Amino acid sequence: MSRRSRVSGLAAGASLIALILLAPALGAVIDTLPTSLTDREFWSLTEQLSEPNGSFQSDNLLSNELGLSSVANLLTQRVKRDGVYLGVGPEQNYTYIAAMRPKIAFITDIRRGNLHMHLMYKALFELSADRAEFVSRLFTKPRPVGLTGKSTAGDLMNAYWDIETSTEPIYQANLQAIKDVLMKKHGFPLSAEDIAGIEYVYHAFYWYGPRITYSSSTAGVNARGTNYADLMMVLDSETSTEQSYLSSEDRFLFLKSLHSSNLVVPVVGDFAGPKALRAVGKYVRDHGAVVSAFYVSNVESYLQRNGAWANFCANVASMPLDDQSVFIRPGLGGAIYYFNTAVSTNGTVQFITRSGTNTLPGANAAELQRVLSAVSGPGRTSPLSGMAAEVAACGSR
Repeated sequence: MSRRSRVSGLAAGASLIALILLAPALGAVIDTLPTSLTDREFWSLTEQLSEPNGSFQSDNLLSNELGLSSVANLLTQRVKRDGVYLGVGPEQNYTYIAAMRPKIAFITDIRRGNLHMHLMYKALFELSADRAEFVSRLFTKPRPVGLTGKSTAGDLMNAYWDIETSTEPIYQANLQAIKDVLMKKHGFPLSAEDIAGIEYVYHAFYWYGPRITYSSSTAGVNARGTNYADLMMVLDSETSTEQSYLSSEDRFLFLKSLHSSNLVVPVVGDFAGPKALRAVGKYVRDHGAVVSAFYVSNVESYLQRNGAWANFCANVASMPLDDQSVFIRPGLGGAIYYFNTAVSTNGTVQFITRSGTNTLPGANAAELQRVLSAVSGPGRTSPLSGMAAEVAACGSR
């Protein structure tokens, strides 16, 4: 064999080995999920997947789940990246999305007002270069000096807490910037009702600032409970670190990128309805993917109360799932889920918020500590549970 033949043979062999090494494992499925959606594709998808507007007992402008940092930590450890995220409700979705880094996210809620809120968030993410600018725009407050890419969420919230809200003209300019992103940059055909809905949501954040709570829109300035700042700076007890979506520049920038690519898709739909969840599941299946995680909040308690849970279960059973697909549930028996958000000391449970360190004594502490110490497995409690096993008996009716 000539030297040239030997060299050619070696090159061909090396190329074959490289192809083998680069090829997917036998039987592996490569999904066809998009790396971005055009503006037309995004709006069309939102409209095609959605059901008619429904109603709920509140505007639900903010979550109240002080366990979100610990749930986020679990998601980082247990849920594979580059999957599909499903969720419901307001801003807690961003903490969970930032933790699990999906390729695409669908946030389905019975109210179109939730779509308005996430369109507002979409515009604010795209307008803001960093977290400090994002918070400034969200609450219409001037940016304090000294905030950097290394600032914690606690630094951000404390810096903005006592900063005086900007004037009405600045609020109006910020609002117009949001509208311009949505209607001029993206060309979304927002209705007059959609525009009014976005204005309503943004005004609430302007009016209440980082003190806004779940009940601010109904109780006004007298509203009590967990506020925005509390949620952003709460710690995961396992690592004693913040895990909210504003806890690091990296998390924020991932969400900014996802929004800029039109890959956070708001959907209007009833969990027990005939269309939305099944349509989302079909989209995922048609792209050769499976649902990685589904954050359901406490929606199931309302469905059970209304006798509609079986329909929801059947809707989920119709989705493409595998043995790693998980439900994310924040509550136990309808209670707020404080999973791993506290530290037990001398029979009490403490959790840290913007308002200070709160202590729950006695029986409440014992019950919460039982939850806090639970992980996963038989007889244990976890905010993550296998979807496929739970809905297997429901069938796809």
